[in-house]
Amino acid sequence: MTLDRFYPIFDRLDWLQRTLPLGVKLVQLRIKGVPDTMLRPVVAQAQTMCRSHNAVLVVNDHWQIAIDTGCDWLHLGQEDLDDADLAAIKRAGIRLGISTHDHAELDRALGLSPDYVALGPVYPTILKRMKWRQQGLDRVAEWKRLIGDLPLVAIGGMTPERAKGAFRAGADIVSAVTDITLNDDPEGRIDQWLQATR
Repeated sequence: MTLDRFYPIFDRLDWLQRTLPLGVKLVQLRIKGVPDTMLRPVVAQAQTMCRSHNAVLVVNDHWQIAIDTGCDWLHLGQEDLDDADLAAIKRAGIRLGISTHDHAELDRALGLSPDYVALGPVYPTILKRMKWRQQGLDRVAEWKRLIGDLPLVAIGGMTPERAKGAFRAGADIVSAVTDITLNDDPEGRIDQWLQATR
């Protein structure tokens, strides 16, 4: 399966309602700090919405909910890997994306046969405090050499203008969060993203 080259990440259902009709075909739902009992129906609704728009939903972290709601894709950070039942995820047929920031994490990820690898932050990011400095496009190129045909997601400080450089460096997919959610015109920004990645 070929994933779309534009990969926004949202923390609320209303973002999916706003962006899926615009042509978003790959989206991650990343909701933190919500009890599973409240999150399960949200993920189920997100999955229904994505399927009705012929889009791929990736669930961040919550692997059991992804299994229970019949989701196709899951994204795990390095800390999430410590607690996830990887055998159960595999048995459920869920495809897996994994975050990486350094060589040790990349080695760990590749040992788990993921369906994509994410590298970040490529540029400085305001989304969350991280112990890693910006990776830069040279690291994107290095990661692509190391992972070969496996899809590479570039994340962190990405904009439509920066996406072209990330693609030239070897990224297959570019992910964005605050460039959209903090924009004065999110729908217009989505359109710029779609033009830059299609």
